[in-house]
Amino acid sequence: MSSQVEQFASDNSSGICPEALEYMIRANQGSVPAYGNDEWTQKAADYFRELFEIDCEVFFTFNGTAANSLSLAALCQSYHSVICHETSHIETDECGAPEFASNGSKLLLAHGKNGKLTSESIESIVTKRTDIHYPKPKVISITQSTELGTLYSIEELLSIKEVANKYNLKLHMDGARFANAVAAMNKSPAEITWKSGVDVLCFCGTKNGMALGEAILFFNKALAEDFDYRCKQAGQLASKMRFISAPWLGLLETGAWLKNARHANQCAEYLENQLLNIEGVDLMFPREANAVFVKLPEEVIHSLKAKNWQFYTFIGVGGVRFMCSWNTTKSRIDELIGDIKNATINGGRGKGERDRINFPLPFNL
Repeated sequence: MSSQVEQFASDNSSGICPEALEYMIRANQGSVPAYGNDEWTQKAADYFRELFEIDCEVFFTFNGTAANSLSLAALCQSYHSVICHETSHIETDECGAPEFASNGSKLLLAHGKNGKLTSESIESIVTKRTDIHYPKPKVISITQSTELGTLYSIEELLSIKEVANKYNLKLHMDGARFANAVAAMNKSPAEITWKSGVDVLCFCGTKNGMALGEAILFFNKALAEDFDYRCKQAGQLASKMRFISAPWLGLLETGAWLKNARHANQCAEYLENQLLNIEGVDLMFPREANAVFVKLPEEVIHSLKAKNWQFYTFIGVGGVRFMCSWNTTKSRIDELIGDIKNATINGGRGKGERDRINFPLPFNL
Protein backbone atom coordinates (compact mmCIF):
# COMPACT_ATOMS: atom_id res chain seq x y z
CA MET A 1 0.00 0.00 0.00
CA SER A 2 1.17 3.53 -0.75
CA SER A 3 1.82 5.99 2.05
CA GLN A 4 -1.50 7.20 3.45
CA VAL A 5 -0.79 10.88 3.92
CA GLU A 6 -3.27 13.33 5.44
CA GLN A 7 -5.84 14.76 3.08
CA PHE A 8 -8.49 17.47 3.29
CA ALA A 9 -11.40 15.93 1.39
CA SER A 10 -13.36 14.88 4.47
CA ASP A 11 -13.09 14.18 8.17
CA ASN A 12 -14.32 10.72 7.18
CA SER A 13 -10.81 10.12 5.85
CA SER A 14 -9.25 10.17 9.31
CA GLY A 15 -8.60 7.07 11.38
CA ILE A 16 -9.79 6.10 14.85
CA CYS A 17 -8.66 8.39 17.65
CA PRO A 18 -6.75 6.77 20.56
CA GLU A 19 -9.57 7.15 23.08
CA ALA A 20 -12.16 5.45 20.90
CA LEU A 21 -9.75 2.67 19.97
CA GLU A 22 -8.73 2.07 23.59
CA TYR A 23 -12.33 1.64 24.72
CA MET A 24 -13.06 -0.66 21.80
CA ILE A 25 -10.14 -2.86 22.84
CA ARG A 26 -11.41 -2.84 26.43
CA ALA A 27 -14.83 -3.93 25.23
CA ASN A 28 -13.24 -6.84 23.38
CA GLN A 29 -12.58 -8.70 26.62
CA GLY A 30 -14.80 -11.69 27.29
CA SER A 31 -18.44 -12.17 26.37
CA VAL A 32 -21.35 -9.81 26.98
CA PRO A 33 -25.07 -9.86 26.12
CA ALA A 34 -25.82 -8.98 22.50
CA TYR A 35 -28.06 -6.42 20.77
CA GLY A 36 -27.32 -3.56 23.15
CA ASN A 37 -28.10 -5.40 26.37
CA ASP A 38 -24.56 -4.84 27.60
CA GLU A 39 -22.96 -2.57 30.17
CA TRP A 40 -21.06 -0.51 27.59
CA THR A 41 -24.24 0.50 25.79
CA GLN A 42 -26.02 1.35 29.03
CA LYS A 43 -23.10 3.47 30.23
CA ALA A 44 -22.81 5.32 26.94
CA ALA A 45 -26.55 6.07 26.88
CA ASP A 46 -26.44 7.31 30.47
CA TYR A 47 -23.46 9.51 29.70
CA PHE A 48 -25.38 11.13 26.84
CA ARG A 49 -28.20 11.88 29.27
CA GLU A 50 -25.74 13.44 31.68
CA LEU A 51 -24.00 15.45 28.95
CA PHE A 52 -27.26 16.80 27.55
CA GLU A 53 -28.81 17.33 30.97
CA ILE A 54 -32.00 15.48 30.11
CA ASP A 55 -33.54 12.02 30.33
CA CYS A 56 -33.57 11.33 26.60
CA GLU A 57 -33.97 8.11 24.62
CA VAL A 58 -30.68 7.02 22.99
CA PHE A 59 -30.19 4.70 20.02
CA PHE A 60 -27.12 3.73 18.02
CA THR A 61 -26.85 3.12 14.27
CA PHE A 62 -23.98 2.28 11.97
CA ASN A 63 -24.02 5.43 9.84
CA GLY A 64 -25.45 8.90 9.36
CA THR A 65 -27.74 8.09 6.45
CA ALA A 66 -29.58 5.55 8.59
CA ALA A 67 -29.65 7.86 11.60
CA ASN A 68 -31.17 10.75 9.65
CA SER A 69 -33.55 8.65 7.60
CA LEU A 70 -34.92 6.55 10.44
CA SER A 71 -35.33 9.47 12.83
CA LEU A 72 -37.15 11.51 10.18
CA ALA A 73 -39.38 8.53 9.43
CA ALA A 74 -40.29 8.41 13.12
CA LEU A 75 -41.43 12.04 13.00
CA CYS A 76 -43.80 11.88 10.05
CA GLN A 77 -46.10 9.72 7.95
CA SER A 78 -45.72 8.93 4.26
CA TYR A 79 -48.15 11.71 3.31
CA HIS A 80 -46.15 14.32 5.23
CA SER A 81 -43.20 16.44 4.12
CA VAL A 82 -39.87 17.54 5.57
CA ILE A 83 -38.63 21.10 5.11
CA CYS A 84 -34.86 21.31 4.61
CA HIS A 85 -32.23 23.54 3.01
CA GLU A 86 -31.49 22.93 -0.66
CA THR A 87 -27.88 21.98 0.20
CA SER A 88 -28.83 19.68 3.07
CA HIS A 89 -27.32 16.23 3.14
CA ILE A 90 -30.71 14.52 3.27
CA GLU A 91 -31.50 16.18 -0.08
CA THR A 92 -28.19 15.91 -1.93
CA ASP A 93 -26.36 12.87 -0.61
CA GLU A 94 -28.52 10.16 0.85
CA CYS A 95 -29.81 8.56 -2.34
CA GLY A 96 -33.46 9.05 -1.43
CA ALA A 97 -33.04 7.17 1.87
CA PRO A 98 -35.21 9.59 3.90
CA GLU A 99 -38.07 9.14 1.44
CA PHE A 100 -37.46 5.38 1.33
CA ALA A 101 -37.44 4.95 5.12
CA SER A 102 -40.63 6.95 5.52
CA ASN A 103 -42.40 5.21 2.63
CA GLY A 104 -42.59 8.41 0.64
CA SER A 105 -42.43 11.57 2.76
CA LYS A 106 -41.46 14.41 0.45
CA LEU A 107 -38.54 16.79 1.01
CA LEU A 108 -39.48 20.44 0.48
CA LEU A 109 -36.45 22.57 -0.32
CA ALA A 110 -35.86 26.09 0.97
CA HIS A 111 -33.25 28.66 0.06
CA GLY A 112 -31.14 30.39 2.65
CA LYS A 113 -27.88 32.31 2.85
CA ASN A 114 -24.80 30.34 3.91
CA GLY A 115 -26.64 27.03 3.99
CA LYS A 116 -29.13 27.99 6.70
CA LEU A 117 -32.89 27.91 6.91
CA THR A 118 -34.67 30.93 8.31
CA SER A 119 -38.02 31.23 10.02
CA GLU A 120 -39.22 33.24 6.99
CA SER A 121 -38.15 30.63 4.43
CA ILE A 122 -39.79 27.88 6.48
CA GLU A 123 -43.04 29.78 6.90
CA SER A 124 -43.23 30.57 3.20
CA ILE A 125 -43.13 26.86 2.41
CA VAL A 126 -45.62 25.89 5.11
CA THR A 127 -48.14 28.44 3.92
CA LYS A 128 -47.55 27.94 0.20
CA ARG A 129 -50.29 25.35 -0.02
CA THR A 130 -52.63 23.86 2.54
CA ASP A 131 -54.89 21.75 0.35
CA ILE A 132 -55.17 17.98 0.64
CA HIS A 133 -53.39 17.45 -2.70
CA TYR A 134 -50.07 18.65 -1.27
CA PRO A 135 -47.89 16.71 1.22
CA LYS A 136 -48.52 18.26 4.61
CA PRO A 137 -45.39 19.80 6.22
CA LYS A 138 -44.58 17.99 9.44
CA VAL A 139 -40.83 18.27 10.12
CA ILE A 140 -38.07 20.86 9.87
CA SER A 141 -34.59 19.42 9.38
CA ILE A 142 -31.52 21.55 10.02
CA THR A 143 -27.81 20.71 10.06
CA GLN A 144 -25.40 21.90 12.76
CA SER A 145 -22.83 22.82 11.59
CA THR A 146 -24.29 23.24 8.10
CA GLU A 147 -23.12 21.67 4.87
CA LEU A 148 -21.42 24.99 4.10
CA GLY A 149 -19.57 25.03 7.41
CA THR A 150 -21.68 27.70 9.07
CA LEU A 151 -23.49 27.69 12.41
CA TYR A 152 -27.02 28.31 13.61
CA SER A 153 -26.95 30.70 16.55
CA ILE A 154 -29.23 30.08 19.53
CA GLU A 155 -31.30 33.07 18.40
CA GLU A 156 -31.75 31.53 14.96
CA LEU A 157 -32.70 28.17 16.47
CA LEU A 158 -35.29 29.75 18.74
CA SER A 159 -36.73 31.69 15.81
CA ILE A 160 -37.10 28.45 13.85
CA LYS A 161 -38.68 26.73 16.83
CA GLU A 162 -41.21 29.55 17.12
CA VAL A 163 -42.36 28.81 13.57
CA ALA A 164 -42.34 25.09 14.33
CA ASN A 165 -44.62 25.61 17.31
CA LYS A 166 -46.90 27.86 15.30
CA TYR A 167 -47.50 25.19 12.66
CA ASN A 168 -47.11 22.08 14.85
CA LEU A 169 -43.85 20.97 13.22
CA LYS A 170 -41.16 18.78 14.74
CA LEU A 171 -37.50 19.85 14.65
CA HIS A 172 -34.77 17.40 13.59
CA MET A 173 -31.06 18.24 13.77
CA ASP A 174 -28.50 16.50 11.57
CA GLY A 175 -25.44 16.67 13.81
CA ALA A 176 -22.89 15.36 11.33
CA ARG A 177 -20.45 17.85 12.84
CA PHE A 178 -22.33 18.65 16.02
CA ALA A 179 -19.20 18.38 18.16
CA ASN A 180 -17.51 21.03 16.00
CA ALA A 181 -20.52 23.30 16.49
CA VAL A 182 -20.38 22.90 20.28
CA ALA A 183 -16.66 23.68 20.28
CA ALA A 184 -17.04 26.70 18.01
CA MET A 185 -20.03 28.22 19.81
CA ASN A 186 -18.72 27.54 23.31
CA LYS A 187 -22.23 26.53 24.37
CA SER A 188 -23.40 23.41 26.14
CA PRO A 189 -24.90 20.59 24.05
CA ALA A 190 -28.22 21.18 25.84
CA GLU A 191 -28.27 24.88 24.96
CA ILE A 192 -28.07 24.29 21.22
CA THR A 193 -30.44 21.32 21.08
CA TRP A 194 -33.48 20.69 23.27
CA LYS A 195 -33.26 24.00 25.13
CA SER A 196 -33.52 25.65 21.71
CA GLY A 197 -36.42 23.45 20.63
CA VAL A 198 -34.75 20.47 18.93
CA ASP A 199 -36.79 17.27 19.25
CA VAL A 200 -34.28 14.79 17.81
CA LEU A 201 -30.52 14.98 17.28
CA CYS A 202 -28.39 12.67 15.14
CA PHE A 203 -24.95 12.95 16.74
CA CYS A 204 -22.11 11.77 14.51
CA GLY A 205 -19.18 9.80 15.90
CA THR A 206 -17.54 8.81 12.62
CA LYS A 207 -16.29 12.32 11.81
CA ASN A 208 -15.16 12.87 15.39
CA GLY A 209 -12.70 10.00 15.73
CA MET A 210 -14.71 6.78 15.64
CA ALA A 211 -14.56 4.02 13.04
CA LEU A 212 -18.33 4.04 12.67
CA GLY A 213 -21.40 4.78 14.71
CA GLU A 214 -24.00 7.48 15.20
CA ALA A 215 -26.11 8.25 18.25
CA ILE A 216 -29.75 9.28 17.90
CA LEU A 217 -31.08 11.26 20.84
CA PHE A 218 -34.83 11.74 21.21
CA PHE A 219 -35.28 14.66 23.61
CA ASN A 220 -39.03 14.30 23.08
CA LYS A 221 -39.26 10.72 24.31
CA ALA A 222 -42.81 10.23 23.04
CA LEU A 223 -41.45 10.39 19.48
CA ALA A 224 -39.21 7.37 20.12
CA GLU A 225 -42.07 4.91 20.52
CA ASP A 226 -41.12 1.60 18.83
CA PHE A 227 -37.97 3.18 17.38
CA ASP A 228 -35.96 0.12 18.41
CA TYR A 229 -38.18 -1.93 16.09
CA ARG A 230 -37.58 0.57 13.29
CA CYS A 231 -33.82 0.17 13.74
CA LYS A 232 -34.08 -3.62 13.73
CA GLN A 233 -36.21 -3.68 10.58
CA ALA A 234 -33.75 -1.40 8.79
CA GLY A 235 -30.75 -3.59 9.62
CA GLN A 236 -29.34 -1.04 12.07
CA LEU A 237 -29.50 -3.10 15.26
CA ALA A 238 -25.89 -4.18 15.82
CA SER A 239 -25.63 -7.63 17.33
CA LYS A 240 -22.29 -6.68 18.89
CA MET A 241 -23.50 -3.26 19.91
CA ARG A 242 -20.64 -2.76 22.39
CA PHE A 243 -18.27 -2.08 19.50
CA ILE A 244 -20.30 1.03 18.66
CA SER A 245 -21.20 2.13 22.17
CA ALA A 246 -17.81 1.51 23.81
CA PRO A 247 -15.93 3.90 21.47
CA TRP A 248 -18.68 6.45 22.13
CA LEU A 249 -18.07 6.04 25.83
CA GLY A 250 -14.37 6.55 25.16
CA LEU A 251 -15.06 9.88 23.47
CA LEU A 252 -17.50 11.01 26.14
CA GLU A 253 -15.76 9.94 29.36
CA THR A 254 -12.36 11.30 28.34
CA GLY A 255 -13.70 14.49 26.78
CA ALA A 256 -12.07 13.52 23.48
CA TRP A 257 -15.25 14.35 21.55
CA LEU A 258 -14.78 18.04 22.38
CA LYS A 259 -10.98 18.00 22.23
CA ASN A 260 -11.08 16.44 18.76
CA ALA A 261 -13.59 19.02 17.55
CA ARG A 262 -11.61 21.95 18.93
CA HIS A 263 -8.45 20.71 17.26
CA ALA A 264 -10.21 20.36 13.89
CA ASN A 265 -11.70 23.84 14.21
CA GLN A 266 -8.35 25.38 15.16
CA CYS A 267 -6.67 23.71 12.19
CA ALA A 268 -9.37 25.07 9.89
CA GLU A 269 -8.84 28.55 11.31
CA TYR A 270 -5.11 28.31 10.67
CA LEU A 271 -5.74 27.00 7.14
CA GLU A 272 -8.17 29.82 6.44
CA ASN A 273 -5.69 32.47 7.58
CA GLN A 274 -2.93 31.02 5.43
CA LEU A 275 -5.18 30.76 2.37
CA LEU A 276 -6.32 34.37 2.66
CA ASN A 277 -2.69 35.49 2.45
CA ILE A 278 -2.49 34.08 -1.08
CA GLU A 279 -3.43 36.40 -3.93
CA GLY A 280 -6.33 35.07 -5.98
CA VAL A 281 -7.86 32.98 -3.19
CA ASP A 282 -11.32 34.10 -2.06
CA LEU A 283 -13.39 32.79 0.85
CA MET A 284 -16.80 31.52 -0.28
CA PHE A 285 -18.58 31.21 3.07
CA PRO A 286 -17.74 32.26 6.63
CA ARG A 287 -15.40 29.75 8.25
CA GLU A 288 -17.13 28.92 11.52
CA ALA A 289 -16.21 25.29 12.28
CA ASN A 290 -13.82 22.85 10.60
CA ALA A 291 -14.61 23.45 6.93
CA VAL A 292 -12.96 26.04 4.69
CA PHE A 293 -14.60 26.89 1.35
CA VAL A 294 -12.53 28.93 -1.10
CA LYS A 295 -12.51 29.83 -4.75
CA LEU A 296 -9.31 28.85 -6.51
CA PRO A 297 -8.33 29.44 -10.14
CA GLU A 298 -9.12 26.38 -12.24
CA GLU A 299 -5.48 25.90 -13.17
CA VAL A 300 -4.55 25.78 -9.48
CA ILE A 301 -7.18 23.11 -8.84
CA HIS A 302 -5.76 20.99 -11.67
CA SER A 303 -2.24 21.45 -10.33
CA LEU A 304 -3.26 20.30 -6.84
CA LYS A 305 -5.05 17.24 -8.19
CA ALA A 306 -2.01 16.40 -10.31
CA LYS A 307 -0.04 16.30 -7.06
CA ASN A 308 -2.62 13.90 -5.59
CA TRP A 309 -4.27 16.32 -3.20
CA GLN A 310 -7.80 15.19 -2.38
CA PHE A 311 -10.64 17.67 -1.86
CA TYR A 312 -14.17 18.29 -3.06
CA THR A 313 -15.17 20.70 -5.79
CA PHE A 314 -18.95 20.64 -5.70
CA ILE A 315 -19.81 24.28 -4.96
CA GLY A 316 -19.83 26.01 -8.33
CA VAL A 317 -16.96 26.52 -10.74
CA GLY A 318 -13.71 26.96 -8.85
CA GLY A 319 -15.27 26.15 -5.49
CA VAL A 320 -13.12 24.01 -3.21
CA ARG A 321 -13.81 22.60 0.25
CA PHE A 322 -10.96 21.76 2.60
CA MET A 323 -12.00 19.82 5.71
CA CYS A 324 -9.89 19.48 8.84
CA SER A 325 -10.09 16.52 11.21
CA TRP A 326 -9.18 15.46 14.74
CA ASN A 327 -5.73 14.39 13.52
CA THR A 328 -4.93 17.17 11.03
CA THR A 329 -1.41 18.53 11.46
CA LYS A 330 0.00 22.01 10.91
CA SER A 331 2.86 20.58 8.88
CA ARG A 332 0.48 19.01 6.36
CA ILE A 333 -1.49 22.24 6.11
CA ASP A 334 1.77 24.04 5.36
CA GLU A 335 2.50 21.54 2.57
CA LEU A 336 -0.88 22.26 1.03
CA ILE A 337 -0.39 26.00 1.30
CA GLY A 338 3.03 25.68 -0.29
CA ASP A 339 1.64 23.81 -3.30
CA ILE A 340 -1.16 26.35 -3.71
CA LYS A 341 1.34 29.22 -3.61
CA ASN A 342 3.59 27.51 -6.14
CA ALA A 343 0.67 26.77 -8.45
CA THR A 344 -0.48 30.38 -8.20
CA ILE A 345 2.97 31.72 -9.02
CA ASN A 346 3.50 29.26 -11.89
CA GLY A 347 0.05 29.74 -13.35
CA GLY A 348 -1.09 26.34 -12.16
CA ARG A 349 1.46 24.14 -13.89
CA GLY A 350 4.95 23.43 -12.63
CA LYS A 351 7.87 22.88 -14.97
CA GLY A 352 7.63 19.48 -16.63
CA GLU A 353 4.24 18.68 -15.14
CA ARG A 354 2.20 16.48 -17.47
CA ASP A 355 -1.45 16.92 -18.31
CA ARG A 356 -3.76 14.40 -16.71
CA ILE A 357 -7.50 13.86 -16.54
CA ASN A 358 -9.06 14.89 -13.25
CA PHE A 359 -12.47 13.59 -12.29
CA PRO A 360 -14.31 15.75 -9.73
CA LEU A 361 -15.13 14.00 -6.49
CA PRO A 362 -18.86 13.72 -5.71
CA PHE A 363 -20.76 15.88 -3.25
CA ASN A 364 -20.17 14.00 -0.05
CA LEU A 365 -20.00 14.25 3.73
